[in-house]
This record gives sequence, structure tokens and C-alpha cells, in this order.
Amino acid sequence: MSQLAHLIQTYGLFIVFGIVLIEQAGLPIPAMPVLIVAGALAVDGQVNWALCLVVSVAACLVSDYFWFRAGRYYGKRILRLLCRISLAPDSCVGQTEDRFSRFGPNALVVAKFVPGLNTVAPPLAGAMGTTTPHFLALSVAGASLWSGVGVGVGAFFHDSVDSVLSMFESMGTTALEIVLGLLALFMLYKYAERRRVLREMGVPRIGIEELKALIDGGHDPVIIDARGTTARQLEAAIPGALVYLDHEPDKLMATLDHDRHIVVYCSCPNDVTAAQVAKEFLTKGFHRARPLQGGLDAWNAFHALPPVPAQPCGCNATGA
Repeated sequence: MSQLAHLIQTYGLFIVFGIVLIEQAGLPIPAMPVLIVAGALAVDGQVNWALCLVVSVAACLVSDYFWFRAGRYYGKRILRLLCRISLAPDSCVGQTEDRFSRFGPNALVVAKFVPGLNTVAPPLAGAMGTTTPHFLALSVAGASLWSGVGVGVGAFFHDSVDSVLSMFESMGTTALEIVLGLLALFMLYKYAERRRVLREMGVPRIGIEELKALIDGGHDPVIIDARGTTARQLEAAIPGALVYLDHEPDKLMATLDHDRHIVVYCSCPNDVTAAQVAKEFLTKGFHRARPLQGGLDAWNAFHALPPVPAQPCGCNATGA
């Protein structure tokens, strides 16, 4: 019997609960293999499959509810934190928000099968104002489906699972070295991919003070909001900004003067989405198109520094 199977057989429910909880909390430790092995052992009566499902769902619910409350109280800030510690922080916010906005809170039912969305969906549901009973019902449904698939796969392929575990057991430390090597290669690939994206998006930025100077100087810059639907619901846009996703890019560009200042902003790490949109404008001949350094956070922080009225002076001059 493999060490993993022996651990599950000996400490069963504690192992399942702990590993599932750690994965659902956001750490890159896969829990599905544990559920599959538990399902395989359940066929031979070595593990109670019903109790495995219950503790797995309970672990998911503990983690989901924690992130749900965090999203309710901290909103966008907790989402940025989660995406900064992910393997792909530059696209995490935008991609998960777009996926969530398509289905709303119902995305929680399938979120655990979608990398990235799994961790971000609960705080998004909290930030979007989903009621606690509605959230708990969807979270339990999603956790039950995900846990059931893991245990069910293990039960259905229990003979193959036993063979694979026996093979890894016979390989000893070599098996562990292979797993660790594959994990290291995956993380290296993600790091290299991120560096490539940052290089491609290395267009010059405009600082918030320079943008304010353009506005105050009467240059009438066009401000483009490149955020997704969910992000715009969570935070108000810069006054007068055009929503990029509300227009067809070619039609929008056809209405603008190529000599005007184009400032694009988003709310994602490293301004990646804003840089992508600004690059599209640059390729179309808008030589003054630039992403806003720091995005919406920079704008809000700048306007929060002095004691200003609710409607700052000049806020209607941010451009059409």
C-alpha cells in the first residue's frame, strides 16, 4: 500500500479535511488526488466515502465562507491580494471578474473546476452583495459537486489508482523527485510567461500628476476605462471616462483625433489590461496613447490626499 493510501486509511478524515482546506484557502497544494485515492479506498471498505464527502464539503465551506466575509468587508482590496499571490497575478483580476460576471453568484457551483476562479469567486460574491443564505447554498452545491467528482473518479477507476500508487511506491524517492521537478517546471513556465507579458506590455506610462496637469491645462485628454463589468460595479469610474468594452474599438477610434492624449486605466496589477488597450491605440496611430500608472488606485489615492468636496473641481473636464 502506498504511503498516501496508508495515511488516508489511518488518518482518513483528518487528511482529507486538512488538504482540501489548504487548497481551498489558495495554496498550490492539489486536493483532488487525495479525494481520488479516498474514493478508491472506499470501494474496498477501507474508507467511508460518505464521511469523506462530508468533511471535504465542510473544508470547502470553511474556506469559502472566510473569503466571502473578507470580500464583503474589504471588497476589491482582498481580490488584489489574492491575485498578487497567484501564479499569474497580472491577468488574475480581469479574467476571474469576467468569468464571474457572466454567471453571477451561480458561478460558485462550477468555480472549483476553474483555476483562478476557485479562490476569487467567494470574495467576489461577498463584494457584489450576495446574501449569506444564497451564498451558502451555492457554496455547498459547488463543494458537493467537486468533492463528489473526486471521490467518484477514484471509485470508478480504483483498480488503476491502486496500480499507479503501487508504481509510485516502488519508485520510492524517485517518484517524489519527479513530482517536485514537474511542479518546479510549471512554476518556472508561469514565471517566464509573466515576464514575457510584462515585456510586451512595456509601453510608456503616464503618471497621475501628469494626467492632472493635462486636465488642468485644458488639453482635454480622452480617458478610457478598460475594466471589466464586475470591476466597474465594484468601483466608480473616473468621471467622464469612456468604457472601452461598451464600444467597438474601430468605431471608437474613428471618432477620435489621432493627436489627442489617450489615457487608459484599469484596476489590475501592473496595469496589464490598460497597457494592452493602449498598445491597440498606438498601433492605430494614436501616438499619445498611454496607460495610467497605478490605474484607478492611483486616481483615487491622488484625489483622497487633500480634503476635497464630493465633486472635485474640474471633474467634468476629463474628456469625452
